[in-house]
Amino acid sequence: MGLNWAEHLSVGNEMIDSDHKNLIVLINSMEHAIERRDHAALLKAFELFAAYMHIHLKNEEKIAEAVKFPFTQNKQEDRQLMHLIKYLEPKNGIWADDLVNKYSGFLSDWLLDHIIKKDMQMKPVLQTYPYNFKPD
Repeated sequence: MGLNWAEHLSVGNEMIDSDHKNLIVLINSMEHAIERRDHAALLKAFELFAAYMHIHLKNEEKIAEAVKFPFTQNKQEDRQLMHLIKYLEPKNGIWADDLVNKYSGFLSDWLLDHIIKKDMQMKPVLQTYPYNFKPD
């Protein structure tokens, strides 16, 4: 099925919205690889997702600090997620089929929860800045 970007997911900042769009593409790539049972494509998509998540979380943290948004709770939850992603990383490029299916659904659910419940809290503050605001 896959995730789709929609305007109601915008948090009011171009960098964060762009990151979210890219994460949706990467999650959809993983789901597509799962459907095809293409473990090589899944591994590549997973590696890209994990690397991009690290970038995205740093971007959010920089923006939150620049707009003086309290980010301590989000930062702790982000660290927990990165540990979970690292823990679930396939060993020797191979995932068990039952884990693959659970992981795909987990990532889709997590991203929507992350945007709607966490990042939307910043939206009122971000909307007081230009949409293309980037911290120095």
